[in-house]
Amino acid sequence: MQHTTTHPLAGQTVTVTPASVVFGHPDTTPFQYTVEDWNDRAFGQSWMDMEGHPASLGYALRAALGHLPLDNEVVYGKDDFGRGHLIHINEINGGAA
Repeated sequence: MQHTTTHPLAGQTVTVTPASVVFGHPDTTPFQYTVEDWNDRAFGQSWMDMEGHPASLGYALRAALGHLPLDNEVVYGKDDFGRGHLIHINEINGGAA
């Protein structure tokens, strides 16, 4: 696990402007997203090692299409419909480290 402390926005709702289309959203229009924590803290491993996990598969596709960095600066959280997604910190409006 890379991150040893909780993401600073954990538990907060933020606005995300996705680099590419997020499942369940029609386009790259900004949407509300509640951050749970860093992905590696939430799942105990990098998103790149989460074989068959829907959120990691969706993020892998989005990362390729949206030219997102292939690193672990990724948070897990849910949209307003309760669907879980991985979001790179660069996609959070205002950013967050």
